[in-house]
Amino acid sequence: MICTFFGHRDAPTEICDKLQAVLVDLIENHGADTFYVGNNGNFDAMVRNTLAKLKPVYPHIEFTVVLAYLPTKKECEADYETIYPEGLEDTPPKFAISKRNEWLVENSDTVITYVNRSWGGAWQSQKLAEKRGKTVINLIQ
Repeated sequence: MICTFFGHRDAPTEICDKLQAVLVDLIENHGADTFYVGNNGNFDAMVRNTLAKLKPVYPHIEFTVVLAYLPTKKECEADYETIYPEGLEDTPPKFAISKRNEWLVENSDTVITYVNRSWGGAWQSQKLAEKRGKTVINLIQ
C-alpha cells in the first residue's frame, strides 16, 4: 500500500504521537510499505522524522520525498530518497506544489492529512483525494 501526506505547514508538533500511531497501524494492519512525503513546512518535516524513526523498527518500509521543484544541491545531498515527478519541469513555479500534490494523490492509495481549515493547498489536496476515492485519514479527527 502506498501512502502520502498533506498538512498545513504550521501543523503543531503535538500531533506527532497521533501521526506515529496511525503510521504503525497502517504498517502493521493494512500493509502500508511505501510512503511519499513532501518537503514544504512543519507537517512534512514531522512526517519525515517519524518515518525515519520507524524505519529501523520496520526495515521493509520505504519513504521518498517527492519534490515540487528541481532538486537543489542540499536535496541531492540529503539522507533520504527524492524523486521529481515527470512533467513538473514545464510547470510554472506558482503551480508546482499543486501539480506535485495531484501526482501524489494519483499515485497513492491512502492519504494522511492534518487539515483544520477549508482553504489552502492541503485542504484542496484532501478534497481531490476524497473525489478520487482514496482512503483519507485526517489527524484532526
